[in-house]
Amino acid sequence: MLIDPLTVPLLNTVLLLSSGVFITYSHKSLLDGNLSAAIYSLAITIALGLEFTALQVYEYFTACFSISDSIYGTVFYIITGFHGFHVVVGTIFLIVCLFRLMAGQLSQTRNLGYEFAIWY
Repeated sequence: MLIDPLTVPLLNTVLLLSSGVFITYSHKSLLDGNLSAAIYSLAITIALGLEFTALQVYEYFTACFSISDSIYGTVFYIITGFHGFHVVVGTIFLIVCLFRLMAGQLSQTRNLGYEFAIWY
């Protein structure tokens, strides 16, 4: 039995697209000098990344197949695993950036680390 793409996978897609909107707004807010909006929208982005990760873990534990069951299971776990790892690392980068924003270490002209975290 395959995973229904209109359940958790669709929700995770919406979460990731929404996080892209919020991180873009956060970056623009920082460049415009609106630090509170930058912090707030970055915190929302981090929450969305954490929710994505939690849903992926849930999906892994409730799947009716394993990595060794078939080529479908192997490909599913490898692809989603690498993507999930990418999201976890990106979320960690963004958490560091949130602390740096709150500490006043990032500004309109000093934000290269933040931009690199966003690109990642």
